[in-house]
Amino acid sequence: MNPSTTSPVKAGNQLSFFERYLTLWVFLCILGGIILGRVFPSVAVTLDALSFYQVSIPIAICLFFMMYPIMVKIDFTQAANAARAPKPVILTLVVNWMIKPLTMVVFSQFFLGWLFRPLITGTEIINGSEVDIASSYIAGTILLGIAPCTAMVLMWGYLSYGNQGHTLVMVAVNSLAMLFLYAPLGRWLLAANDLVVPWQTIVLSVLIYVGLPLAAGMYSRFWIFKHKGREWFEREFMQYLSPVATAALLITLILLFAFKGELIVNNPLHILLIAVPLFIQTNFIFIISYVAALKLNLCYEDSAPAALIGASNHFEVAIATAVMLFGLNSGAALATVVGVLIEVPVMLMLVEFCKKTAFWFPRKPETSSLPDPRCLPNSNS
Repeated sequence: MNPSTTSPVKAGNQLSFFERYLTLWVFLCILGGIILGRVFPSVAVTLDALSFYQVSIPIAICLFFMMYPIMVKIDFTQAANAARAPKPVILTLVVNWMIKPLTMVVFSQFFLGWLFRPLITGTEIINGSEVDIASSYIAGTILLGIAPCTAMVLMWGYLSYGNQGHTLVMVAVNSLAMLFLYAPLGRWLLAANDLVVPWQTIVLSVLIYVGLPLAAGMYSRFWIFKHKGREWFEREFMQYLSPVATAALLITLILLFAFKGELIVNNPLHILLIAVPLFIQTNFIFIISYVAALKLNLCYEDSAPAALIGASNHFEVAIATAVMLFGLNSGAALATVVGVLIEVPVMLMLVEFCKKTAFWFPRKPETSSLPDPRCLPNSNS
């Protein structure tokens, strides 16, 4: 396809005020949490004491409100549409659940477990056993690597001018897959890296932090559509609900860093060291997915979100699971938070890359309701 004859890719709606400066808010919350933990240490201790079966009640409330606005947006009835054009969905499932977890382990072990190991000193107590900090960081990166994004990827797909219908299908399918695959895959990979966690604990974490908001989102979406209508849902309900997820995320980060403040102040280099394998993993998975989509002759509008959903992480679930499995004060929880730090700027960079390379792919016509023959599942062109 000739670039000169290809229509340019336009950006979708702009990010909201909170989303546009999410990285800045994360840094400010880190600073606020560190100050809170050092100036008022009793506050963090009191909040951590409010727990039920090792589940921090304040964190659980914050994480529910992080997840619920995401889940209520998803139209799971769209998952049935995957059968009509399965290539993008199959691609994202293979990348997210067969390739991405293993490459995350490889990168984490190479950088945090070997190359940077002399720079990462210290130990912590996890589930009654003494574990070195580097292994705890690796655990956090693993929990990130097995959590495909089902939230911000809707915005990444929109900004890259992707097929929003297929993006919703991929989000719905990955959300359902997470319910069944996250716990066994997480337990297997953590055990393989000498971090054995109780099976019941990780299953409970998935049910609380994925299943509960998923069920609440599906039910409330059905109820609102039935009694209020789609227009009220999109115009009124989502307008007030959208900032809730970001606010809950920021509050959670303040609590996390109220506990981790001393470690960060004493070891600021650790943040940078954790970011290295996460940055490489994000770009590596994007390249694999993008090239695979190109080889499968997918349309750009399907290829961009398929690659972006593989590159990005569901850091809300990763943070929640790390907190429940290893504690609010663990290195694993800190590693998942570093994922938040690099997510927004890196994904915006990849969105721009997608738009600049759109001419590599066949395109769906913007002025016609008829699909481009090259974009059909059985096309041989």
